[in-house]
This record gives sequence, C-alpha cells and structure tokens, in this order.
Amino acid sequence: MNRALRIVSLGAALALASCSKSSGSERPANGEPEPTDWVGTWATSPQLTEPSNLPPAPGFWGNTLRQVAHVSIGGTRLRVRFSNEYGYRPLTLESVHVARSAGGSAVEPSGDVTLAFAGMPSITLEAGTTAISDPFDFELAPLSDVTVSVLVGNTQNDITGHPGSRATSYIATGDATTQATLDAPVGTEHWYLLTGIDVLASAGSRAVVAFGDSITDGRGSTTNGNDRWPDALARRLQESSETNDVSVLNHGIGGNAVLSGGLGPTALERFERDVLGQDGARWVIVLHGVNDIGGSTDASVATRLIEAYEGFIDRAHAADLRVYGATILPFGGSQYASAEHEAARQTVNEWIRTSAGFDTVIDLDEAVRSTVTPENLAAMYDSGDHLHPNRAGYQKIADSIDLGLFTE
Repeated sequence: MNRALRIVSLGAALALASCSKSSGSERPANGEPEPTDWVGTWATSPQLTEPSNLPPAPGFWGNTLRQVAHVSIGGTRLRVRFSNEYGYRPLTLESVHVARSAGGSAVEPSGDVTLAFAGMPSITLEAGTTAISDPFDFELAPLSDVTVSVLVGNTQNDITGHPGSRATSYIATGDATTQATLDAPVGTEHWYLLTGIDVLASAGSRAVVAFGDSITDGRGSTTNGNDRWPDALARRLQESSETNDVSVLNHGIGGNAVLSGGLGPTALERFERDVLGQDGARWVIVLHGVNDIGGSTDASVATRLIEAYEGFIDRAHAADLRVYGATILPFGGSQYASAEHEAARQTVNEWIRTSAGFDTVIDLDEAVRSTVTPENLAAMYDSGDHLHPNRAGYQKIADSIDLGLFTE
C-alpha cells in the first residue's frame, strides 16, 4: 500500500500532555519515580492479511474478537493501539474492553475496562489509519496476559493483522465483549487489528525492539507458550533489579525480507514504523537477512544487506537509539542451504563481527551452531526444519544476550 500512514491520536496526545514531565529526580513520598513516559509493553508488526489467514467463520462483522497479549513490563495506566493501515475501507470498532486473562478465552470479570476514543465508546478507522485509545487505569502485572475484546462493526477482506501470532485468538457470535467465558468460540492462531499496548512508566523505563523475521516472530516455538526469544529475554530482564523496567517489543514478521519480496513490508520500508516509531524505544536488536540470502540468486546480496544495515545504524543513531547487530543463524540442511548462500551468510556475519558498525555484536551464530558442522544449527536447538530454532534454541538466544547492554 503506497499511502502515508495517518495516526488518529483521539485525545491520547492531550492526555499525555497533561501528565507532568520530570527529570526523574523528583520522587513521591514512597521513593518511587513518578510515571512520566509512555513505553510500549507489547507490540506486533501489522501487515495485510493474506487470504489464507483471514478470520474463520463466523467472521468479524457484528461479532466479538478476543485476543490475548503477553506483556513485558507492568503499569497502572495504559493505552491500546489499533490499525486499519492496510484496509481500503473504513473499519468500525463498536466496543472495546480490556481485562486480565483467566486462561484460554476466559477473562477475569473484575477489573474489566471499557475503552474510549476521544471520550466515545466506539470509533471508525478510516482506510490507512491507526488509532490510540484514551488512557485508562488498569493494574497490569509484568509478564502477565491481558485480553482485548472488540465488537467489530463493518468489516472487509483487506484486514490488517499479524498472521504469526503463536497465540490463539477467539471469535464469538454477537456482542460478548463483557462475558467472562465465551460460548463456543472459534479459535484462530492470528492477531488482527490490535498492534500495541503502552504503559505510563517511570522516566527511566525504556524498550528494546526485536527487529527481524520468523526467527524473531517465533516459528518453532510453542503456541500460547510465550517462548519466543523476545519472550525469554523479557523474563530475564524482569529477573534483574537493574533491568526490570525494560520492555521488549517483538517486531518480527514471518517470511519478511530486508531488501525486497517476502511477506509484509520489507525491513527497509518498516524500520521507521516498527523501530523509530515505538514509544520509549532505546535499543534495537537487528536479527534479519536470512530470507534475503536464502531466496536470492544474486551474488551481491551480502553487499546489499550490509548497505541496509549501515542505513539502519545511521537512522537509529540519528534517533538516539543504540543498535545491536545479531549474526545470522546457520541454515545448513534447510531449504536455503547451498554453497553460495553459506558464503553470503559468512560474508555478512564477518562484517557484523568486525566492522564496528553496530554498537555491539550479539553472536547468535556462535551460540546455536553445531560444534561439529558449524554451518548447521546444533541438534538440541533445531526445530526440525534446520532453519528455525526450537524452544530450547530460543532460550539459548535469550541467554546469550548480555543484560548489561540494556543499562546503557
């Protein structure tokens, strides 16, 4: 879609402006820093939903879509983001509710909040726009599951979504937004319309953006297990008092490419939206390029990837973000395996390791490769397709990242 994305802030900007800013040195009587900054605690990258990933029957129109998001940091004041970025017609959200998950499609009825948009209970998103709810009070615990239930009005087939959710969403007939338990819901492993949850956090709280393809999106992880490597990193960050105010935003898209082709907008096209446009972003980990190498017959693919990384670095630094480069994982034995592709991977990884372009190198190739055949994933980390790690591999990736990187 070649149209500029428009953001409908719907009063959220006014609410944000009314929150007094501080230097971080001002503290209330309990000694805790005042919440002053919006920081994303959960996010996903939107794209045009392919026909094979459209909502199953009964569909959206006049029905309830309930989705579950596993957040990173907690907070007591939230706002929620929705997108009709890839729609060609208006999309109406008739009613939106947020509640704590009680497992599966069930919610805890106490604490249910009805969202407003510029004070109104519903909103119509014009084609190509996004919306941010008005801020609302909500007790959100770190690493918890929160549900967002939407009664969808007029709908369409050009739906903005995220196919690789690795989480079950639920569709129920009619208006079930306030029901604790849905009656015979239809499950689907995709996210739709929902793109982010922000918390009003302390001045020192910031986000790390995980920017990549299906390896970041979590292919090979457990459905509803929240064991992608960004999830595992979020858990590690919460375990340390020095980093428990750092959130993790997963902006991986399965099948995505850096340069051209692939699924969703290319990394070059979406860097502004998915990295620079994230509230509270301070760091970005770039783990991207395997689909460009694996799908290419161009001998210059390594050179062009390096040029793209240099562009990411320059743009991140201009926005005062620290950018960390992760080496591309082994793919020997996979559909991408060939001598030419392996040579390109080695060229790219050598540049990442030695160029000093990135602020820090995270050598994930070294972390998960076989010690016997280093062009392959170690068997204990291989999901079976020799390209995507399994749950243990994703944990290894997270364990290989120095938490000290997120105190800088």
